[in-house]
Amino acid sequence: MNELFSQALRTLEKYEPQETINIMEVCGTHTMAISRNGLRQKLGPNINLVSGPGCPVCVTAAYDIDWLIELVKQCHIKVFTFGDMVRVPGTRSSLAEQKSMGKDISICYSPADALDYALANPTKEVLFVAIGFETTAPLTAVIVKQAFKKNVKNFSVLTIHKLVPPALKLLLQDGQVQLDGLLCPGHVSAIIGLKPYAFIPRDYGIPCVVSGFEPSDIMVSVAMILKQQKEGKPQVQNQYKRVVKQEGNPLAVQRMVEVFEKSDAHWRGLGKLPESGLALKDPYRRFDARYKFTVGAIDSKENPACECGDVLKGVKKPPQCKLFGKGCTPQKPIGPCMVSSEGACAAYYKYERMPFQKG
Repeated sequence: MNELFSQALRTLEKYEPQETINIMEVCGTHTMAISRNGLRQKLGPNINLVSGPGCPVCVTAAYDIDWLIELVKQCHIKVFTFGDMVRVPGTRSSLAEQKSMGKDISICYSPADALDYALANPTKEVLFVAIGFETTAPLTAVIVKQAFKKNVKNFSVLTIHKLVPPALKLLLQDGQVQLDGLLCPGHVSAIIGLKPYAFIPRDYGIPCVVSGFEPSDIMVSVAMILKQQKEGKPQVQNQYKRVVKQEGNPLAVQRMVEVFEKSDAHWRGLGKLPESGLALKDPYRRFDARYKFTVGAIDSKENPACECGDVLKGVKKPPQCKLFGKGCTPQKPIGPCMVSSEGACAAYYKYERMPFQKG
């Protein structure tokens, strides 16, 4: 235990709340770090950490999976996607199942892999599934600009990128969970900076702290939230100063603005949120898979037995789902929160399978 961690524990004791307060860690990487390092158990009994919609695979709606599955069924197309997406169940199938049936689906580590393949195989239609928050959108934008510059005809992108602040605003407006503080995501904030969170303390009177991912980072950030609350001075604070700057990364944001425009997006558990996604704008729209291909009406439904939606909103913790560890495991996931390496259910299953007590 380092000195910073020990100091955070002393600060936590100093500002220990008299009543239960709910602090949401928005980012899936934070959720995994909290579970892996047993941080929940190191906090006082009145500090309740709840997970939020900060795992991009987890918040991908069944509608988007179903649309993609219909596309690979109807078209001879090669799909590149990140690993976790392959196993996320849609309404009736998954990309993994389609791959086992002979569809051309490959796991990649960068959108550049998809563009390189399209350039090397000009007669093959190639699609990249662009998923992630503001962290990964700039790289997608760069690849799309390259495809435009090289006038690639056989390359497209299915944009499932999502924006974090609109989701946080919905959760605060919805009020299903009384949130008393937010641990804001370090990776996203490295791109967008601190200003997009200003509405949180201003409009809702809630402290928020951009946090790093080491155990000491998270504990210090929680202590900062408690101090803000105790003093009655909610604000946006930056604990992760070694990475996150006040203004974020203006160049990365500019790349996004050049290529994308805000659009409505489907979120698992949250529904269709206005201007919470990114769509390609002119002159790059010809690379948008939804603009380029028509698959017809999609009859899409979330699995009623899966409670990932409530987990993503912080309404329930993973062990409160009836399927947790029974019908739903990382080996045989029913919902995306158990699929993703950053999913709350996967984190609890791997590190916190014990009699459920807190929260």
